[in-house]
Amino acid sequence: MERSETRQLVEAAHEAKRLGQRVALATVVRVRGNAYRRAGASMLVREDGAQACMLSGGCLEPEVVESALDVIASGERSLRHYDLSEDTLWSLGIGCGGNVDILVERVTGDDVLEAWLSVLERGESAVLVTPLTGAQGHLLVSSSGPPLGMLTRRGDVALGLMEAATRHARSLLAQAEAYSGAATVSAEEFGEADLFFGVHQQSAKLVLFGAGHDAIPLARLGDEFGYDVHVVDAREAYLTRGRFPAATRHLLAPEEFEDAVTSGALTFDARTSAVVMNHHLARDRETLRVLLTLPAGYVGVLGPRTRFERMLDELRSEGFTPTSEALARTRSPVGLHVGAETPEEVALSVVAELMALRRGYEGGFLSGHAGKIHALPETSSVT
Repeated sequence: MERSETRQLVEAAHEAKRLGQRVALATVVRVRGNAYRRAGASMLVREDGAQACMLSGGCLEPEVVESALDVIASGERSLRHYDLSEDTLWSLGIGCGGNVDILVERVTGDDVLEAWLSVLERGESAVLVTPLTGAQGHLLVSSSGPPLGMLTRRGDVALGLMEAATRHARSLLAQAEAYSGAATVSAEEFGEADLFFGVHQQSAKLVLFGAGHDAIPLARLGDEFGYDVHVVDAREAYLTRGRFPAATRHLLAPEEFEDAVTSGALTFDARTSAVVMNHHLARDRETLRVLLTLPAGYVGVLGPRTRFERMLDELRSEGFTPTSEALARTRSPVGLHVGAETPEEVALSVVAELMALRRGYEGGFLSGHAGKIHALPETSSVT
């Protein structure tokens, strides 16, 4: 789930608690063929029938709410299969041609599921492991520290299964962009179990170098799409909360940026994107020099390609030669080629490019594409 959707889910859970309402969590755990949402999409349902977030285009929600009300009342979870092919009731004639499995569980009174909602609220990275077949219970795995909860089979703690599931969960957390999905897990002296790994990663970072007028819509859109936005500019007057209400942090000068990187207050990794947009040739060149030494997953330089190549030539003439790996992560011009002109349009094209690159897509037209739109593996085997 994206951050805006996660916020809705958490806020709905708090509102339910304030009203004294029990809640259930419905999650898409498998997708075969084409469907509206991918695995990991979730919806919260209160016992009065109110819901937050969506699992489809609206065709499945009424049925899932009814199932959730039964689960809230009984405490027994529900795993149901929905065929979305054209001639079935639930497609309502949309003809997607796929099918989904949806798991519904009561959150209220379940310590691990309530802890999972707390993880979502804090924005931490963790994986919720939920058995679909072959075991019971939950396991909440972070990148460090012991897991919370346990997995059992016929009343016995399945230690081997928990160890295999924990290893797989942590391997997902180590990836730059990991996705929720089901996996068949094998463990010695246990056999196999189908487990669902619900992945939540800390927000990716978007660092904007330049606080001009065109940075404002990019910061706003970046926040809406789940980025922690940071702004770097030497002009203190430009770095106001009124101009950048969505920014996570304001770094008033390049020296403060360097101090933050050195101290570890601001880290750069494969999930960090940086956009150079100072509109000042010398400042952009020095910014580029620094960024090409950091492990950012994306470095975008606003402006024409000739300007970018001029900056590289000047850096090389000064004795700085970037590595081929650093240049492979650098893009100029930035954004998708959609004819963007206004600052808002440019922001849209840049965020669309960031999304495509993070998720491994080309960013071209979907028209004429005959394959699965969300072409990611949904099932794997783990030992």
